[in-house]
Amino acid sequence: MSDDIATVRDYNLFTPEVMADHNAFLHRVRAESPLARLPQLDAYLLTRYADINAALRDKRMDSANMAQVLQRLTPEEQEELAPIRRSIEMWMGHTVPADHVRFQQLLKRYFTPAMVDRLRPRVRAFTHELLDAVAPKGQMDVVRDLAYPLPANVIAELLGMPTTDREQLQAWSRDIVPIFSQGDLQQMRQAQRSMLEMHDYLRVIAADRRRAPREDVLSMFMAAEAEGLVTEDEAVANCVLLLFAGHETTANLIANGLVLLFDHPDQLAQLRANPDLMPSAVEEMLRCDGPAGVIGRVTREPVEVAGHPVPAGRHIYLALMAANRDPEIFPDPDTFDITRKRNRHLSFGMGTYYCLGAALARMETDECLRIVLDRCPQLRPAYGTPDWQPTAPFGHRLETLQVTF
Repeated sequence: MSDDIATVRDYNLFTPEVMADHNAFLHRVRAESPLARLPQLDAYLLTRYADINAALRDKRMDSANMAQVLQRLTPEEQEELAPIRRSIEMWMGHTVPADHVRFQQLLKRYFTPAMVDRLRPRVRAFTHELLDAVAPKGQMDVVRDLAYPLPANVIAELLGMPTTDREQLQAWSRDIVPIFSQGDLQQMRQAQRSMLEMHDYLRVIAADRRRAPREDVLSMFMAAEAEGLVTEDEAVANCVLLLFAGHETTANLIANGLVLLFDHPDQLAQLRANPDLMPSAVEEMLRCDGPAGVIGRVTREPVEVAGHPVPAGRHIYLALMAANRDPEIFPDPDTFDITRKRNRHLSFGMGTYYCLGAALARMETDECLRIVLDRCPQLRPAYGTPDWQPTAPFGHRLETLQVTF
C-alpha cells in the first residue's frame, strides 16, 4: 500500500469534456487513477468495478447523508433549513447503520418477490389507465403522463394513501428533488415547505391507522410505534423517503430505458419481436443508464481504498455508472445489448445498503414497457435531442420525453 495519497490525481468535473460525455471521462479516470481526487467537492472518486464492489460491502464506510449538501450554506441558512435536515437524518440509508437495519427489518416484507408479484395486476391496471388517458391524442410526455405517475400510484397505494391525493403527493415529491441535485437556496426552502406539508398530511393518516389499522405500510409503522420500535417522527420521515425514492428512481429508469431503445432501433426491434427479452432488457437499461449513477460514502475510520490510505471522515463518490462500464467485467461495455449475459451491474448497490425496492422497480419497468410496446406499435420519439437535465456530480434526468404513437 502506498504510504501517502500524493500519487492520486486531481480531476476537474466542471470542464466541457466532462459535461459533454461523462462516460468517456470516467473511462479515462479509471485507466489513469483508480482512486481520484475531486478538489471542488472535497471528495475522492472510485471508478473500478472491483474497488466499488468492495467499498459497497465495507462496514467501515457509512452512507453519505444527503443532508450534507446543506453544510455549504451559511450558518443562518443552515438554521433556517434545520427541519429538513432533521427529517433527512431519520431516513433509512441516511442514518446510522443500526437504525438503517431497524427500518429495513420492518419494511422488507413489503418488498419481497412474493409481495412484488402480488402487485403486478395493479401495475398493469395503472399502466393501462394512464395510456387510456392519452390514447385519443396519439402523443404523450412519457415523464409526466406515464413514467412518473405509475410508480407514484403504486408506492402511494402500498403506503396507504388515498387515490384522490396522489397528484398532490407527486407535486410535493417533485419539490424534494433539489435535495439530491444540490439545488439553490430557494429550491431548498420550497423542498422544506413541501416536506413539512407532507409530514402534516401523513400524521393525519397515521392517527387514523392507529384507530383502524389496514394492510399498508403506515399501519405497520403505527403498530411498530406501539411496541416502541419507532417514533412517529421516524415513521413519517421514512414514508416521505419511500414515496420519493419509490417512484422517482423508477420513473427515471422507465424514461431513460425508452431513450436507450429509441437510440438503438435494432435493440427495440429485437425486443418487439421477442417480448420475453424484457427482463434482460431492463437489466441492460439499469447497467447503461440506471437512476443512481453515483452514490456517496463517508469513511468512519482510516481505510485502504484502491491501494491508497484514506483518512477517517472523508467523502468518497462511488461511480456506479463507471463500474457498470468497466471493461474488466463487461465485454464491449459501451454497447447496449439487451441479450447481455451475466449482467452483474451494481445499479442497486450491494451489501447493507442494497436497494430495498430493487425487485419492485424491476417489475414496474418490465410491466410498463411490455404494455407500452404492445399497445403502441408506432411509438417513436417526438424530440430532436433528449431533454436531459444535469444532476451533480455526473448524473442526468429527463424533464420531459415527448413521443407520438
